Amino acid sequence: MFVIAHRGASADYPELTATAFTEAFLQGADGVECDVRLTRCGELVCIHDPIVDRVSDGRGRVSTHTVEQLREYNFGTEEAPSAPCTLDELLDIMDDHPDKHLFIESKHPMRYGRMLEEELVKTLRYRGLLADPHIHVISFSGSAIHRIQQLAPALDRIYLRNDPNAWYHRIRELTIQPTAVGLSMRTAREHIRDHTLPPSSYVWTVDDPEDMTLCRDSGVQWLATNLPALAREVVDRGTGH
Repeated sequence: MFVIAHRGASADYPELTATAFTEAFLQGADGVECDVRLTRCGELVCIHDPIVDRVSDGRGRVSTHTVEQLREYNFGTEEAPSAPCTLDELLDIMDDHPDKHLFIESKHPMRYGRMLEEELVKTLRYRGLLADPHIHVISFSGSAIHRIQQLAPALDRIYLRNDPNAWYHRIRELTIQPTAVGLSMRTAREHIRDHTLPPSSYVWTVDDPEDMTLCRDSGVQWLATNLPALAREVVDRGTGH
């Protein structure tokens, strides 16, 4: 089982900052997960929410700001200020960890629609990563997954199932052709109980040691957690390391 740091080592550092990503690898993560949104100037930034109020000292929508405007806000702490991390900056960090995995969540709905996937594919193409097995695109948006399939069919594509509409999403999978599915921990428990856990499953967000152990012993492939150091300990315990 691979330990994926959800928004970086986000339990210990401000989420989706360069520090959170670099510290995740120091804590033993096999990869990191990020959310990407498109700014007004066409730059991809790692910000989860559509507005910046919760994660910075600024206000307003990501989509109405340029990167330079976003850099005027503090996305870190008062003691350790931080600018928002762009996808390019995160890819620079990944260059120092070529054996690690990157899960990029395409965030929708948003005003720029398919432009988000187009810019994402353009960025990955420029870096020669369109067929890299360490790069995974994930999304709750079936349309986003389908666009990635059309634009970059060699990329791994993980469709995140929303719990309230799981039946719809299972039907949707037949048309959008994901390479794997992502499940919440609550839904994963149901699949594990019924012995129907999909192969190559990605499970989020797993912070309880008992849930980590259950995932490890049930064949979950990718475990997304805010606590990569703890998850690393649980996984290694099960493998005898």
